[in-house]
Amino acid sequence: MKYVIIGAGVAGVEAAKTIRLQDSEGDILMISTDLHVHSRCMLHKYIAGERKEEGLDFTEKDFFSKYRIQWIKGVRAERIYPDKKEILLENQEKLCYDKLLIASGANSFIPPVGDLQKASNVYGLRNLSDAQAIVKEADQAENVLVIGSGLVGLDAAYGLLEMGKKLTVVEMADRILPVQLDAHAAAAYQHAFEKAGVRFVLERRASQAVCESDGRIHKVVLDNGDEIACDLIIVAAGVRPALACLEGSGIACDRGITVDSFLKTSAEDIYAAGDITGLSGIWPNAADQGRIAGKNMCGMSTEYTDTYAMKNTINFFGLVTLCVGRIREEDGDEILTREDQTQYKRVILKDGKVQGILLQGNIANAGFWQYLIKNQIDISQIGKDIFGISYADFYQTGEKGQYEWQL
Repeated sequence: MKYVIIGAGVAGVEAAKTIRLQDSEGDILMISTDLHVHSRCMLHKYIAGERKEEGLDFTEKDFFSKYRIQWIKGVRAERIYPDKKEILLENQEKLCYDKLLIASGANSFIPPVGDLQKASNVYGLRNLSDAQAIVKEADQAENVLVIGSGLVGLDAAYGLLEMGKKLTVVEMADRILPVQLDAHAAAAYQHAFEKAGVRFVLERRASQAVCESDGRIHKVVLDNGDEIACDLIIVAAGVRPALACLEGSGIACDRGITVDSFLKTSAEDIYAAGDITGLSGIWPNAADQGRIAGKNMCGMSTEYTDTYAMKNTINFFGLVTLCVGRIREEDGDEILTREDQTQYKRVILKDGKVQGILLQGNIANAGFWQYLIKNQIDISQIGKDIFGISYADFYQTGEKGQYEWQL
């Protein structure tokens, strides 16, 4: 059996490891544009100079030799031909497969605002190659503009603080980290960044950005007419699944590659995992998808069921926040908060069930909240302060480790 994996991110790596554990004799081939296996979550540490390329590798020592995986580095998969079970690489080499996993992730999205897409000093931050280019450009830059204050934008700002740059972050929402946090939790991080020297411009967006004769943008005009001088621009305005290799393949796509509960695509013997699927591509979920795809590629029928909630852990300046489930309010929600000197907690309830939890500071007992959200347990009859509930309020049924309320 010949297994081919496109992508060397966590989904691809976990799939390859899983396949080898299930099939000791099959051939495993990994293809990637990356030259180094690296964690996207650690790119800010590379920018800050805290880690080198090898320090971003999340695999165990001698991973590829230990699991007998052939890795073709620095090459893009150009086309996939499901009817022939062939892959065309950008160097025009053709590869055959019996089972294929597409785990090529996503690309930074640079919005079509002025000349942002063509200027030589504008970068996304998605891969190690982006971080390497940013570090090189930052050596000659004094004023850095970050567009977007999500996790990627703040990671970039956090890393560049170590280089002593003047940083401005522009965000169209009324707070930073608008997808992950409420206003109260976001304010704590904004204060910490501002104390470190970062300037935030909220509820504004870039409207003009013109390349000058040197092919670079030296100022960005906001929608209110204000101008921001810049030598380097980092755009953190979201990502798009890397679907270019699917053109003409007939593989069904929507926001990303369409997969069933077994992570199988519409094409026979082709699976997908990670950001390219449009499912939650955060690190733990992508890793789990890779493992489950690997099992299914080996004939071990396994469903992916962990689609219940988004989960993010945020840590800047030593302040830790965990968000699970839904953070944004909807009609019919009940919002409960609790704060003391060590922790801020915010819960979203709907019809007696927890839809989302935000813990900032002390994030102990997070597993309990995840259990409530994932299993959509009705707590309306518990007759107890929700912030006082714990596993002690359950009894274990003995069936697949499930719990029921002790009412």
